[in-house]
Amino acid sequence: MSIHLQMEIRRLQQQLLGLSSHVEEMVFDAVRALEQKDKILAARVIARDDQVDRAEVEIEEECLKALALYQPVATDLRFIVTVLKINNDLERIADLAANIAERASSLADLPPPEFTFDFHGMAQKVQKMLNRCLDSLVRRDAEMARLVMAADDKVDAIHGGIYKLVVKAVAVHPDHALGYLQLLSISRNLERIADHATNIAEDVIYMLEGEIVRHRDSQKGNPQ
Repeated sequence: MSIHLQMEIRRLQQQLLGLSSHVEEMVFDAVRALEQKDKILAARVIARDDQVDRAEVEIEEECLKALALYQPVATDLRFIVTVLKINNDLERIADLAANIAERASSLADLPPPEFTFDFHGMAQKVQKMLNRCLDSLVRRDAEMARLVMAADDKVDAIHGGIYKLVVKAVAVHPDHALGYLQLLSISRNLERIADHATNIAEDVIYMLEGEIVRHRDSQKGNPQ
């Protein structure tokens, strides 16, 4: 029974890593479609979302089967629970990448905005967070996962700055409001990808150390 469980765990790990690579590429391509105004690339990103949905269901079914058949405990149980949670976060990240691609496709037909936004810098930080959280899973590296958690505040701050710029831009150029709101939506989607990357990092720490770090600051009375 133990041998069969370990084979199932290896299978789950390979499936999750394959999904991780697919989702990371979707985010990269969605940002590239935005920067290059590439509607064809944006359409490819949107089309790939269905593949992620199917993969998510397959992984969830495998996890539930392993729980029912092998009744894992301790480290093995934590691993399967973590896969279930990360699987869901990856599916949500793919949805957000598709959302960015949809906005990128719409913006490709609009004139360039009068105000500039630091999407390149924000996207780089988000992509680095995503890459690191997935790398921490592969390497089973809790310290790398903590670096991801620490980076989330910087992305939040950039999103806050873009929100203020959009409010100002809409006031100055109300005729371009639709385009600015699309840009704000992209910023929000990137910020949410960072949140999901943080969730994955927290789940990796739980898997490795058995410690639930989510909401730890609030539990200690931190006002943030």
